[in-house]
Amino acid sequence: MTEIHQAGAPDIDRRSLYRILRLRQEVFVVEQDCPFVDLDGRDLEPTTVHLWIDEDPQAPGVTACLRILADPGDGTELGRIVTAPPARGRGLGGELVERALRVSRPPWVLKAQARLAGWYEGFGFRPIGPEFIEDGIPHVPMGRD
Repeated sequence: MTEIHQAGAPDIDRRSLYRILRLRQEVFVVEQDCPFVDLDGRDLEPTTVHLWIDEDPQAPGVTACLRILADPGDGTELGRIVTAPPARGRGLGGELVERALRVSRPPWVLKAQARLAGWYEGFGFRPIGPEFIEDGIPHVPMGRD
């Protein structure tokens, strides 16, 4: 079983947060050639929870991560779900999603990249609105009760 780390925003150590943000930049901005402001202020909100897998503590970034945002009245938002390229295809992202569903409360929402909507459906998510473009990439709003 993979070790999954979990920390609320007030408790996460600086090095772990840095390495989470580093992976997100490497994939979402550099690999996907999508310049956008990943640092949206939500990573440090008191109710934000970070989940991550760290197979190589000497690497610049973690192996995989996601964040859980608690939005009063709107349920829980899962986002910034990402796995480092060398670790893809091993189910690490799925392990993080499953953990997030166990440690947070429904209903859940997320903005899936359209090419991954079927993958999220495997966790019980369904489209809840029309496809839209965010930062030049097609996305689908999805939810699960």
